[in-house]
Formats: sequence, structure tokens, C-alpha cells
Amino acid sequence: MNLREAESYLLDLELFGMRFGLDRMHKLMTVLGMPQRRFASIHVVGSNGKSSTTRMIAAILERHGLRTGTYTSPHLRSFAERIEVRERPLDGPSFAAAVERAAHAARMVDRTLDEDDRVTQFEALTAAAYSELARGGVEVAVIEAGLGGRYDATNVIPSRVQVLTAVGLEHTRWLGPTLTDIAGEKLDVVRDHATLVVGELPEEADAVARRVASERHARLVRAPLEAEVPRRAPGAFQRRNFAVARTAAEAFLGELDSDAVRRAADEVVVPGRMQVVGDDPLVVYDGAHNPSGAAALDESLPEVVGERRPVVGVVAVLDDKDAAGMLQALAPRFDHIVFTRSAHPRSLPPGTLLALSEHVGGPAAEIVPAPHPAVERARELAGAAGAVILTGSIYLIADLVREQGVARASAL
Repeated sequence: MNLREAESYLLDLELFGMRFGLDRMHKLMTVLGMPQRRFASIHVVGSNGKSSTTRMIAAILERHGLRTGTYTSPHLRSFAERIEVRERPLDGPSFAAAVERAAHAARMVDRTLDEDDRVTQFEALTAAAYSELARGGVEVAVIEAGLGGRYDATNVIPSRVQVLTAVGLEHTRWLGPTLTDIAGEKLDVVRDHATLVVGELPEEADAVARRVASERHARLVRAPLEAEVPRRAPGAFQRRNFAVARTAAEAFLGELDSDAVRRAADEVVVPGRMQVVGDDPLVVYDGAHNPSGAAALDESLPEVVGERRPVVGVVAVLDDKDAAGMLQALAPRFDHIVFTRSAHPRSLPPGTLLALSEHVGGPAAEIVPAPHPAVERARELAGAAGAVILTGSIYLIADLVREQGVARASAL
């Protein structure tokens, strides 16, 4: 395979959708020679902040002399971005080779399954990631869970440290209707006698963390609200994420070098999260996709854009998200909103978003159906002295940064 063929293979697997359960992953790992056991691992779960925290943990460990790897999702331009070694995404040939190994394993596993049961896209990609992280000789991999934890494809690693960043109401169809249910699903990744690091949690979720830690004889460590400031990742919520990351790195290493931590804080880059990408007007990408993420964005915007410049939002949201709750959180911060629609098939119609915004008392708003023209319209409205904030879905940001015509966008 080359990169194009590897991405085409993964995109074709979307036909089989999402399926929970770890049986297929255990079989894939067996066929591939149990690569997940050839490196130490830290498992990151949570409703918000997973990708940022994953990258931050790896940055700290890398600056302590460890050869690190990460597995995150989703991606912006290419599937290859999801797998990094030493903070660099895989190159095309390495990624294609990893996917080819996973595809070969998937064909073998599929022969053992019922006709209507097949290896999924996320399972094949996760298998490719574990195979390549092992082949690349990483000493420790920081792994971001995809959805939940208990039946997530990533949950076949013997992680020494587990991290719960935050818990909010999300994916209730799969994870359960309450914070207690959702926390329980996420915290099933906790291993016996491991260390569980938690960020700031609602009381219901904190109670689950205490119970799970006790049942599994795990050490429970609470991260402080803030630690060293990640200067390349601005915003109060990123400082909280860095505090969690620092605590997780300390739990893994036992002791940290303060200079290494400062360098990680100064150098870590988190694409698509409070990412400043332009000036005159200031343009910021932030992939907040639920009310908690929107509230965190609202809290952090004054620090990034200041208090006096006009702020125009460009917003697209998927249909399984609480769009009204997100708009309620962001409405006071925006002077104007341009609603648009990402290429994702579940992106809500802009007219629906406009109606929801009017219902929650949002600011003046309009519709520009395609993302690129929507950004240009927002720039006009903001003026050179203003700010444009693109948010609501990481898939919106992916549409804007992906080269036109390279490949169709992933829907999972």
C-alpha cells in the first residue's frame, strides 16, 4: 500500500460503522504478535481534553529522555496524523506499511467472524497504531480512547497509568444516560494495582472514581487545578489539561525535572484546540464539540482575543451533540455568528443551528452553507481589528485545513 491506498482502505471500512466489544481487537493483537505489550502505556479517557492531555503527557515524557509515541483522534488532514513517534506524525510510507499489516490481520480475523461482523475502521487503525508504535521502538505510548473506555478498541493495553480528564453528558446512547453511567464506562480502563489520575470531576463521577480505585486496588491521584502554563496552548482549560498531564507524567516517572516540564509547556502544540492561525483579523480554531467544551472556550476567549475587539463565530455542529447547550454557552461571547455545515454526513443543517440560536437568545446570525466562504464572510464582519472563532466540531476545522480533493473526509 501507499498512503492513498491506506487511507482509501480505512475510509471503505466506514461501511461497517462502529461496533463495541473487544473480541475482534484481541484477535487482531494475537495475529500481529501482541504489539501492545512491547511498550509501556498510559491510557487517557474523558469527555473533553483527551487529545490535548495526551500530547502534553508525551511532551513531558519526551523531554525526560523517553522515546514516546501517541495515538489520538480524530485527525485534521490525514489518518497518519493520529500516530506519532517522538511528537512527529508518521510519514506516508510508514503509515501505509502499518495499515497494510493491520489489513492483513483484519482479513484473517474476518474469516473467523460471522458474515455480518467485520473488523471496523477504528479497530484496524488502532491495530496499525499499536503495531507501528512497537515497531518504532517507543518506550512509552500515550493512548487516547476513542469513545467511552470499557469496549473501546484501545482498551487492550496493559497500561500502568490511566487518566480521566473530565466527565460530561455525551454519547448517552452508547455510554448511558447519567454521569455515573458515563464515568463507569470510561473508568473500566483502570487496571488492578495501577495509578488513576483524575482532573476536576462532578461529584457523581468522582464517586465512581473512588469506588473503582478501591475495587481495583489502584492509587487515586487528583491533579491540581493548574500547573505550569503551556504557552503554546493558551487558555485556562489548557492550563488545567497541562496540570492533569503533569500529574500523569509524575505518576509514571515518580519524579519530574522542572526544566523538562517547563520546556514541554513552552513547546507542546495542540492542533485545532485554541489554535491561533491568523491575524488581521485574529483567527482561532477550537474544536469544542459539547456544552462543557463550549463553556471552556467561553472562559478562555478573553485571554486570547482581549475584551474590546468584535468577535465573530463560525459554527458547525454534528447532530448527536447538544447544539443548543453549546450555543447558550457561547452566545454571550459572540457579536455575530455565521452558521455553516461541515462535510461530515451528520453535520446539522445551518438553518437548524440558526433556529436554535434564536431560541437561546443568540446574537445576530446568518447562514453561509460552505465552510470556506463562511470564514471569508466572518472575516469581513470582524474587520481587521476583530477576531474570528471557528468552533462546534473538529470536522469543521478539518474541512478548512485539508487540501481540496485529496481524499474524502472520514465520518467516524
